[in-house]
Amino acid sequence: MVKSAIAKPPATARDADARRFLVALGERVRTLRERRGQTRKALSSATGVSERHLANLEYGDGNVSVLVLAEVAAALDCPLAELIGDFTTASPEALLIRSLLEGRGEDDLRRARIAIGEVLGDAPEVPSAAARIALIGLRGAGKSTLGARLAEHLDVPFVELSREIEQLAGCGIGEIQDLYGASAYRRHERRALDEVIRAHERVVVATPGGLVSDPANFKLLLSRFTTVWLMAEPEDHMQRVVAQGDFRPMAASDEAMADLRGILESRRDFYAKSDHRLDTSGQSLDATLAALIRIVETATGDPRESA
Repeated sequence: MVKSAIAKPPATARDADARRFLVALGERVRTLRERRGQTRKALSSATGVSERHLANLEYGDGNVSVLVLAEVAAALDCPLAELIGDFTTASPEALLIRSLLEGRGEDDLRRARIAIGEVLGDAPEVPSAAARIALIGLRGAGKSTLGARLAEHLDVPFVELSREIEQLAGCGIGEIQDLYGASAYRRHERRALDEVIRAHERVVVATPGGLVSDPANFKLLLSRFTTVWLMAEPEDHMQRVVAQGDFRPMAASDEAMADLRGILESRRDFYAKSDHRLDTSGQSLDATLAALIRIVETATGDPRESA
């Protein structure tokens, strides 16, 4: 019998490679789940995969079948290839573009994204974009409270995008997710965003915290609005949510806080793409509003006397 000329690597090396792959896979699954604001329990319910199996997957323990990955990818509304780690191999041109971007820093990638948008006719509408203000950040950052008062000061409409999504869908956000899934929710989110852009050249919008999880919707927001990230410490987010009358996090406060920190960490780099940022922790509502007004008036070139 003729032996292969190519020797197989030792079992220990293969095991190490497999372990690295599984750990990286688990990190991508966990990051995608947290970015979308899903708990492991919610993902388990959506996929039919046990929480224990999902935990093993996220921590790179054991093996995982392609069918399980397909269920997880569908529930996270992403291509299966994105979980595997390579979603840019669809064509030779995609590979060439990827090779240009590999190893580049965030500034280079931002310039490349803008340049590609210009080539494809997707450049920002600068005059309208400057006059539309979008507040982004986690729930409890103050988007609704500050947004309404900012709109009143600027004498422009105020829109809560979540309410617009519910009107378009004819049901609540939770029902959209439960009945129709993440893909349907993102479609309604895009329709609502398109409607706001079509209807208003000057407006203040409070966006859902998870909007940054959809690259297409977030790209549209960045190109058509002046964006402000309302930042806060995780504890402040939690306290404000409870103050709004939602006591659910208190049922398992340690787990809820861990989930919140994970969501914030997974979205931080996306929120950081905003044009401006404002820390809402450690100061009064009036002081925060005054700071937000200064940011917006400087950005839009429309200074007014503070109220």
